[in-house]
Amino acid sequence: MKDKLTNMQNILITGSTGFIGSNILKGLINNSNIYITTRRKIKKKKNVNVLHFKNHLDLNKKLKKIKIDIIIHCGTHYVKNHTISDIRKLTLANIEFGTILLENLKYMKVKKFINFSTVWQNYNGKLDVAYNLYAAYKISFSKILNYYIRKFSSVKFYNLFISDTYGENDKRDKIINLIKTNLKNKRKINIISKKIVINLLNVNDIITAVRIIMKKDINPGNYNVINKTNFKLYNILKKINKKKKINRLVKFGNTSFKKEKIFYYKKLPGWTPKYSNINNLIRFVLGQS
Repeated sequence: MKDKLTNMQNILITGSTGFIGSNILKGLINNSNIYITTRRKIKKKKNVNVLHFKNHLDLNKKLKKIKIDIIIHCGTHYVKNHTISDIRKLTLANIEFGTILLENLKYMKVKKFINFSTVWQNYNGKLDVAYNLYAAYKISFSKILNYYIRKFSSVKFYNLFISDTYGENDKRDKIINLIKTNLKNKRKINIISKKIVINLLNVNDIITAVRIIMKKDINPGNYNVINKTNFKLYNILKKINKKKKINRLVKFGNTSFKKEKIFYYKKLPGWTPKYSNINNLIRFVLGQS
């Protein structure tokens, strides 16, 4: 997806080497003056200014020297089940890094700040109840964000709560990717229950949400950017089986499964998922998208 913005804007994207950030970068690269932050050595890209930093003090100095219209903050460190060794990484990526960005808003002259949160911050429909330690860190950063919302009234802040995502070139250890890989390699697919329900959003729909905020005068606030439809994993595989016989590859267990509730913020005005329907999802799994 390529963006068509009327005015060239200075955009800072964090997490540009991750799945969501890299796709947003790809979608905006031709019509924006892009800055990215990274500690890694990466290949130079046309229209992309790389802010390579050694540590957060180094990053702090470099941010003070640039002017940015919009920050798209995708940078994060995610683990579903943490160990002791993850705690430092979670703190640096999910708290310290984002706070340094926020501290420098006044120097960069930022107009809009787009932050990505997770529905797992409001586990089972309950506000600020974390599903795991990662979600707890995201809750903490949302509280920090609230402080800067009060401090910088000239900046419009958007906190987007997303569910699980999928799309091309996704190398994460996600259930849809595992099913896709196993089908391709004709390996067994073990699913713990026929009752598993998932809310999946194609990354292209996230790019659309970002575009809307960039181009339109949307009121700041918390917004859900999730699929209006939940998918039963059993139904997905059943439909795939009609196109490509996979009965022998799929085995369902009898583990009990309870559908989790989602805490509903308002939907982003003007946004509707276009790419996240079951037919597109099946084409993705079959490698036809």
